[in-house]
This record gives sequence, structure tokens and C-alpha cells, in this order.
Amino acid sequence: MEQSGHGFATRTGTDAGAPSLPAVSGPGQHRYAAAWSKVPEVTVLFWVTKVLTTGMGETTSDFLARVLGPVVAGALGLFGLVALLVMQFRATRYSPCVYWSAIVMVSVFGTMAADVAHVVVGIPYTVSTVVFSLALAAILTAWYVSERTLSIHSIRTPRREAFYWATVLATFALGTATGDLTAGTIHLGYLTSGVLFTALIAVPALAGRFLRLNPVAAFWAAYVLTRPLGASFADWMGVPARRSGLGWGTGPVSLVLAVLIAALVAYQAVAHRRTAVPVEARS
Repeated sequence: MEQSGHGFATRTGTDAGAPSLPAVSGPGQHRYAAAWSKVPEVTVLFWVTKVLTTGMGETTSDFLARVLGPVVAGALGLFGLVALLVMQFRATRYSPCVYWSAIVMVSVFGTMAADVAHVVVGIPYTVSTVVFSLALAAILTAWYVSERTLSIHSIRTPRREAFYWATVLATFALGTATGDLTAGTIHLGYLTSGVLFTALIAVPALAGRFLRLNPVAAFWAAYVLTRPLGASFADWMGVPARRSGLGWGTGPVSLVLAVLIAALVAYQAVAHRRTAVPVEARS
């Protein structure tokens, strides 16, 4: 695989240690290599969609917990997460609609997991942030020891996909706890927290570009930070003014974010179908 540290953009090629792509040749049989990957290309559009899903997960989780209660909301979140992950694992290749729907449910359930640890169990955000950090480190270590790569463009086997989604879930839980830690425990507020994480997410990008930080390390560092970044701004828009927010409501904010995500995913789905169709068939 060839990767670039410029904005974490990546281009699929051949990964060291990754299984070879199917040999497809002959008239009308040309495909882009990414067609066999189970995850999307990392582009600017990827990061925009990812940040929007983190914000939607935060406000949707809060909305459902308030309307349905934490137990019913948690059960629905778990059911939705399992259903979408089953669809994702059964897919033979990357599907924008299935993949991003699964990401949204991971975002919703990851928020619920972090909130339950704090609100129900009473674990301080300082403790849950450390615990989720250790959990993420353990998953990444096990993934690397097992597969000798953490590249997201090597996700072409069930075991690597399982490691990938375990990592994604851990990043969402960690990001939720971290965002609540800065906004609530440290009393920065949601807007200031959002600005803070906007600055922090530029660090791995700049380190990858100018300090030659490993692209995979830069990717996962930024991936973790997208969660508190999106969630902080979404909370700021949704919570009432007495909590230093704009007071738009978690329901309306979730709806607007859902529409934006649906539009971006629809665009990606159309673009993906075009690149997956043989050149000869499109001419």
C-alpha cells in the first residue's frame, strides 16, 4: 500500500503482509484494487463524513436516552450495532451505505457505553478515559502481533476486519470520554473543547507531512480525535444555553446531521459504483 501523510490521504496498492488481490484480467474485467477492500479510501470526504457521524452519534444517543430511557435506548443501540456489523461482515467488499451505517451505529453505541460507565456506574471521566485508552492500546497491540500491520487497507480477511471494528468501537468510546472530560470535568465547555480538538487533529497531519510520522500511526491518532471533535461541536449546538450551548436541541441537530451524512454517503455510493464498473462498460 502506498500512503501519504498529506491530510492522511491513502491510495490502495499492495500491503506488506496483506493477501494478494484477486487476479482479474481480460476484456471488461479491469477493477480498481480498492474494490476488494472492506473499508473506504481515506480522502477529505472520508474525514468530513467521519466527523459528521461522530457528532450525530453523540446527539442521537443523548436524544434517545432522554426520550426512551437509557435502558431501552441502550438495547436499541446494541441491536442496531449488531445488525449493521453482521451486514458489514457478510458483505464481500466495501459498500458505502453498509459501512457508514455501521459507523453511525458504532458512534451511537460507543457514546452510550461511555455515558453508562459515567452516569450509571459512576466512573469518573478521568478513569474511563484511561481505561478506554488502555483498551485501545491492547486491541492495536493484539492486531499488530497477529497480523503485522495496522493498515486499514489490509482489511481483506475476517480476522483483520474483526480487529478493525473492535478498534473503531474503542476509539468512539475513548473519544466520547475524552470530550466529556475536557468539556465537563475540566470545565472547558463544548465550544472550547471543539476548538481544542480541531487544533489537536492538525498535529498528526503536520507530523506526517513534515516530521515523517508513520502514516498508519498518524491515521489512527487523527481517527481517535475525530470523535471528541465532532461530538463537542454537536453538543455545543444541541445543549441548552444554561450549559453553554446554542440550544438547538439534540433531536433537530441529529436530524440535520443525518441528512448531511445521507447526502455524502449517497455521493460516495454513486462514485464507488462508477469506479467499480469496467471501463469498457462505461464507454
